Amino acid sequence: MGGEVGVWALVACAPVVEQVEPGVEVADFRVVVPSEGLPAEAAPNRANNNLDVLRHEGRWWLAWRTADTHFAGPEVRMVVVSSEDEVSWRYEGEVALGTDVREPQLVVVEGELRLYFTRLGADSLAFTPGGVMMARYQGVGRWSEPVEVFEEGLLVWRMKPLGGRLNVTGYEGGEGIYDLEGEPLRVRWMVTDDGEALEPAVEGDGVVLEGGGSEMDLVRLDDGAVVAVVRNEAGDVDGFGSKVCRGEADDPGTWVCRPDVRKFDSPLMLRAAGRVWLIARRNVTEDGAFDLGREELSFQQQYLTYQLDYWQRPKRCAVWLVDPETLDVTWMADLPSAGDTCFPEAEPLGGERWLVYNYTSDPAQGDLAWMDGQVRPTWVVRQELTFR
Repeated sequence: MGGEVGVWALVACAPVVEQVEPGVEVADFRVVVPSEGLPAEAAPNRANNNLDVLRHEGRWWLAWRTADTHFAGPEVRMVVVSSEDEVSWRYEGEVALGTDVREPQLVVVEGELRLYFTRLGADSLAFTPGGVMMARYQGVGRWSEPVEVFEEGLLVWRMKPLGGRLNVTGYEGGEGIYDLEGEPLRVRWMVTDDGEALEPAVEGDGVVLEGGGSEMDLVRLDDGAVVAVVRNEAGDVDGFGSKVCRGEADDPGTWVCRPDVRKFDSPLMLRAAGRVWLIARRNVTEDGAFDLGREELSFQQQYLTYQLDYWQRPKRCAVWLVDPETLDVTWMADLPSAGDTCFPEAEPLGGERWLVYNYTSDPAQGDLAWMDGQVRPTWVVRQELTFR
C-alpha cells in the first residue's frame, strides 16, 4: 500500500509541460535603404533588391543591388556599407561593371572579408550569366579588383558555413532556364576551404538534382541528415513549383524529394526552436500554386501559362515550417512585404532570435501585382524574428 501511495505522489506532483505550438514573431521592422543614415556615396536608385548581410568584427555589413528597375541594365551598381547600430552606415565601396550584378555573398574566409557576386548581361529581356566574381576587403572603402572564381557556368545561390566548412550551393545551365529547349539544369552542392577552389560536398561531382531545379538552400539535422528546398521553376517530370528533399546521414548526396506545386522563390533555410524553417516568396492566391495542373497543355504551354499567371499575382515574403520527416511545408506568417519582394538573408542574434534583411515594395501598397512591383521603387528592410 505504501509503495502505491509513493508512486501516485510522484505522478501527482510531476510538472505539467505546456505544449507550445510552433510560430514566429516579427518585431522592429524598419527601412534601411533608402534612409537618412546612409552615406551620400551610397546614392540608392529606385529599385533596391538582391542583398546580403553579415556580422563581422563588431559591425553589420550590407551589400545590395541598386538600379532603376528590377531588370538588367548597364546602370546597375552593387553597394556595400557597414554599421555598428544599423542606423548610421559607413560607405565601403561598390561594384559597377556597366552590366547587371546580382546574388551578393559577404563571406569571411580565413579571417578575410570577401564579396562574391554574379555578373550578368545588360539586356533587360535576357538572362545571360557571366560567371562568379570575388573581391577582397582591403580597408575602409577599398577592395581588390574583382576576379573570376569557381567553375564556368556555375550560378552560386548561397555560400554559408555548414559542418565546419564553407558550403556553396548553386546550379548549372542557367543560360537556358527560360527557353525550355536546352539541357536540364543541374543543382550542385559544393564546399571550399580557401574560397576559390571547389570540391563536391558529396560523392561524385556534387550534383544532387537534375531537371528543372535552380535556387536551393539546405540545413543539416542533428543526426547528420540534410533537408533542402529547391525552386523548380523550369519544370520536369515532377511538374512545376518546388521540391522539398532529404538526404540521409550515411548518403547525404542521394535525395528523396517531394514535389510541391508552390514555387518557393529565393529559399533561405535555418534551424531554430528545434524546428526547420524556410523563408521564401509566397504567391498570394487561394492555394498559392505555381503549377496550375493544366496537364492538357504541352509542357511549354504549361510553363508559359503558369509564368503569365504568376507575374500578375501579388506576392509576400513568408516564413514556412518544414517537416523534416514528411517534407510538408506549412505557411506560418508573412513578413511586412508586398509587390516585388523576397530575397531574405539572416544572421543569428542569440537564442531563438534572428535578424532578417529583405527587400520589398512599400508594404502599404498591399496586393500589388508582382510585375507592377518590379518596375516601381523597392526598399531594403530589416526585422527581428523570434521562433518558438
